[in-house]
Amino acid sequence: MVRWLMTIVVACAAGHSLAEELTAARIATLPAGERAMWQEYFDRSLAAAARDRDALAAEVEAAGLDAAVRPPNGGDFRPREAADAAWYRSPEAEALVAAVLSYQSPCGGWSKHLGYSKGPRQPGMQWTSQSEPGKPPHYLATIDNGATTKEIRFLADVWAATGREDCQAAVNRGIDYLLEAQFPSGGWPQVYPLEGGYHDNITFNDDAMTNALELLHEVADENPLFACVEPARRSRAGAAVSRGIDCLLASQVERAGRPAGWCAQHDPISLAPARGRAYEPPSLGAVESSHLLRFLMGLPRPSADVVACIEAGLAWLDEAQVTGLARVKQDGRTLYVEQAGSEEVYWARFYDLDSGKPIYPGKDGVVYDSFVALAAANDKLGYVYLSTQPGSILRNGQKKWRKRLTAAR
Repeated sequence: MVRWLMTIVVACAAGHSLAEELTAARIATLPAGERAMWQEYFDRSLAAAARDRDALAAEVEAAGLDAAVRPPNGGDFRPREAADAAWYRSPEAEALVAAVLSYQSPCGGWSKHLGYSKGPRQPGMQWTSQSEPGKPPHYLATIDNGATTKEIRFLADVWAATGREDCQAAVNRGIDYLLEAQFPSGGWPQVYPLEGGYHDNITFNDDAMTNALELLHEVADENPLFACVEPARRSRAGAAVSRGIDCLLASQVERAGRPAGWCAQHDPISLAPARGRAYEPPSLGAVESSHLLRFLMGLPRPSADVVACIEAGLAWLDEAQVTGLARVKQDGRTLYVEQAGSEEVYWARFYDLDSGKPIYPGKDGVVYDSFVALAAANDKLGYVYLSTQPGSILRNGQKKWRKRLTAAR
């Protein structure tokens, strides 16, 4: 597996070839050895989509409805932080648990932006609020915006405090969903069952794959939070994490002959840098890369290949610092203006694959070479183009990692 992946990434890095659609026709062109595992994955996805579709159709018919009902929309799922065992047994928690359990799709995952505060899902109601009834499902189950992984963690906390068997069962179904959704190449799509378009790419954007890896690593590492998971499933989670790490090593993009960071999306088969939405061109992403490095630095026994990957990634983050800007508020907008002598340090959301310089793609379809130019041409930015987050990984995270690495030798 690793040798095959490494061969692919060298070829991709040289020409920055872009992603192709993941289709049955594309799979049919693969060499026989690769074709079988990708076809099996593709067929599995189709079967999962059919289960979801048939289950909803049966509910609609049984309820005597003319069409499925769209559920209430909501924000990102944000479970109560630092809750104690007593809260998980409270009426407030019980109401939230009932809603979360009701929205677990037949395939085992959850959608995003569900209105859990409005109560449980009703028979004949879609599992996703992101598509109109009668239209193809959109984000029916996903790891975007922390979806699925947050629900699994929340229900694991509930089980730890209450011993509820329904929560234990949902946690295990959710873990099975993550295991089933993993590509043969070791990455995860943004949406599974596959939806098409950029949703089928390996997705590092918004820490989608990072969240999946961190959760499965905790499962495999016998974290007490997941004591409700039996040994066989833990073993499968460990194997999935190993494949995911192989994927990270192989997809780390080379720039100027050296490994650097990762893109927000990568092609699932070739691992080439891939486009997301129209304003998300194939490009290196500092925030996603720093969070992937944080995950790798947290591994208890990193291999020599992992250590080399981390070293290269940290070196790239160091080189990618953006200086000479100051953060200001102007007319209700947060802007970054050019200011000589500013001590503020940022990292751009996007870096050009060839030049390595920050780029600023606007929703107007234009890629600008500076934030100032982007802001001047666009009244509404709608994106976090610069961040300080990588700084904590580059400094504090790196120090802690080097101490652990020294102690392990």
